[in-house]
Amino acid sequence: MAASSLVCTWIVAACMSVSSPSSSSSSSSPSLSLSKPARWARKRRLLSKALINPNTTQGDGGFISSCLSLSPCDRFSLSSSDFFAPFRSPLPRRRRRSGEAMAIAIQPSMETVTKKKPSTKQRRVVVTGMGVETPIGNNPDDFYNNLLEGVSGISEIEAFDCSNYPTRIAGEIKNFSTNGWVAPKLSKRMDRFMLYMLTAGKKALADGGITEDLMNEIDKSRCGVLIGSAMGGMKVFNDAIEALRVSYRKMNPFCVPFATTNMGSAMLAMDLGWMGPNYSISTACATSNFCILNAANHIIRGEADMMLCGGSDAVIIPIGLGGFVACRALSERNGDPAKASRPWDSGRDGFVMGEGAGVLLLEELEHAKKRGAKIYAEFLGGSFTCDAYHMTEPHPQGTGVILCIEKALSQAGVRREDVNYINAHATSTPAGDLKEYHALLHCFGKNEELRVNSTKSMIGHLLGAAGAVEAVATVQAIRTGWIHPNINLENPDEGVDTKVLVGPKKEKLDVKVALSNSFGFGGHNSSILFAPFQ
Repeated sequence: MAASSLVCTWIVAACMSVSSPSSSSSSSSPSLSLSKPARWARKRRLLSKALINPNTTQGDGGFISSCLSLSPCDRFSLSSSDFFAPFRSPLPRRRRRSGEAMAIAIQPSMETVTKKKPSTKQRRVVVTGMGVETPIGNNPDDFYNNLLEGVSGISEIEAFDCSNYPTRIAGEIKNFSTNGWVAPKLSKRMDRFMLYMLTAGKKALADGGITEDLMNEIDKSRCGVLIGSAMGGMKVFNDAIEALRVSYRKMNPFCVPFATTNMGSAMLAMDLGWMGPNYSISTACATSNFCILNAANHIIRGEADMMLCGGSDAVIIPIGLGGFVACRALSERNGDPAKASRPWDSGRDGFVMGEGAGVLLLEELEHAKKRGAKIYAEFLGGSFTCDAYHMTEPHPQGTGVILCIEKALSQAGVRREDVNYINAHATSTPAGDLKEYHALLHCFGKNEELRVNSTKSMIGHLLGAAGAVEAVATVQAIRTGWIHPNINLENPDEGVDTKVLVGPKKEKLDVKVALSNSFGFGGHNSSILFAPFQ
């Protein structure tokens, strides 16, 4: 085979370098109606046929005959310049477009046949584990019980001296520990957003019953991690800048990898040995929902059986606080921190920054059943849209939000009258709260059972982690049959119907379908849907 391939190669070279007697004819050769590059392509095709069947020489204008008439000695005496001569353009030098070059260089010998993928029944996705790190609890049950009781996690910042800042409050995690979850050496080096992510991710696995023995049995090539961050490792990066002021030699060698938003997912996958889909998404405060929906789609498409997904952020540091202060986005109600975050209340003056992580363990239904997993809820689907309007302001008519909700319902096959609980994005900003409220009424205003609340009234805005933590709250509402209150809603905005909004106390509700919204700077909109598993 090797010898015959070599002979064929030299035959091609020889044939390309021999001038056809008929090529100078102005009327007899059909190739004259083509451009020169096209004629070379046609000759190569004819030659390929001839090499397969030497008797096929008709209609070639003598080209193949002249090629085959070469003696073996002539074929092997060709120089490299002779060999490459056919591929040099006989036309005057000019800049070729890439498409033209490809058309000349590539001539497929056979057509590619694409086989249609057999249709299969859509794989269902369920929630089998949850993990959180929040200002009011570091496990799903404590976190949700505090929400039901209306406990606020917003207080004065203790991590650094912020006495010169106009905002001195946040939803800060006071007592965080990585003991038993992350190696001490990594705990000292990693940015806090990564530590929140790793601990919440491993807690979700433990909550889902993924023991060490089971971990050894599952197919790790079909398990993935998709946990994002809006801000990434700002503390590590900021420390590197401060070190650089002295000398680059003082910089942490891990400052670049530990500052990137994807490294948390990567480190968790390395720790677990999970070799399936692994990356992160960063879409500002909509990050978590984007990650959750994309993770579910990997399962639906059959690319994975289990996915850890969600978001994490930790930017209660000088540069993080200062940046949002410069945006004039934060509340300055420093004298009464617990009342600072007040979605839909006329006295709100901006959002309160929080920190933490939320992670869901999503699993393909049959896979979950086979291992006897406890199923908390079913993930139905969701959607994304873009306002395409402004960097930070929502669209005045709420067009992108309405479109996102309607697309989510359509994609999940859910009727709007079946949605009776919404965990709103509602950050406690003057413009954002009302735009979302009107969009919700536009889509669900006729639902008499509809109840709407905002988790941010108690924990603040966790930025890229907000959607995942609120997804945990949404699943807990489905599990327990209780929805948490909206605290600090004392004087609702004009036109806000409090019959739709949950009051200052928890309420009993048999959730049929729950919707969770998250929106981010850049006009990113996301809506995801959960329901009781049936």
